[in-house]
Amino acid sequence: MVEISLLILDLNLKHEKDPADDVSARCNPIYVSRVVSAMVTEGKSLEDLLATTEPLEEYLANAGCLRPLRRLEDKNLLVDDILMFQVIHRVRGPFERFRDGLRTLGVLDKIQAHPESFRPLLCWSPTNLTADLLDSLFTIRLSTVGSNRRSAEEVVVPFWRDSLTDAEDQEGTQKLRTILAFATGANTVPPIGFDPPPSIEFLHQNYDSGTTSKLPIANTCINCLKLPLHSSYIDFQENMDFALGNTQGFGIA
Repeated sequence: MVEISLLILDLNLKHEKDPADDVSARCNPIYVSRVVSAMVTEGKSLEDLLATTEPLEEYLANAGCLRPLRRLEDKNLLVDDILMFQVIHRVRGPFERFRDGLRTLGVLDKIQAHPESFRPLLCWSPTNLTADLLDSLFTIRLSTVGSNRRSAEEVVVPFWRDSLTDAEDQEGTQKLRTILAFATGANTVPPIGFDPPPSIEFLHQNYDSGTTSKLPIANTCINCLKLPLHSSYIDFQENMDFALGNTQGFGIA
């Protein structure tokens, strides 16, 4: 069922426009419901509706939402079925098991009596990205003290922090989200944080080719951002902007 759902979501327009943003939002059942519902409701005729739902048949069957569509108006009933499955039925079992677990030792009673005290523990609120917060997420891995590599890296570290400050001043959180997505694949900080924690390394000269990369490289599997070594902030910023503007989410710019 999970594989079917992911294949379906890959067909939506939001995924085509911004894959990283779409994938990071899929943990929200309301978002998934809206995406699938939009795919159904975009049909302007019965033929369009049938053509749209054809690739969804396996998903709809597994969700218990496979109803005959004889009129265009039936799409509203189908959307109701999808919403009921995604928001209610799909999560009912895990929710009831979670509730039963909280009843152990009277925890549920305490939560119901003091909901505001437990809210920070049980309810996640999105954090607005700032330059300082984004900088604090990354552990900077520097070379041995006194080495030539360390000296070159210490020139770039202020460039990195200045670029975050400039991004916040010029475009607010949007560019900071783009930087985070480039490095980790997620444009917001997950509720339980990143695993492994994001890190920064540096791109030194390749001994085999004798060349040095001018552009940053990201390994989103381990949340590692590798920064190029530049001697001027302008060169560093121009190459960072080029990479961010020409990479859709993952890999090498």
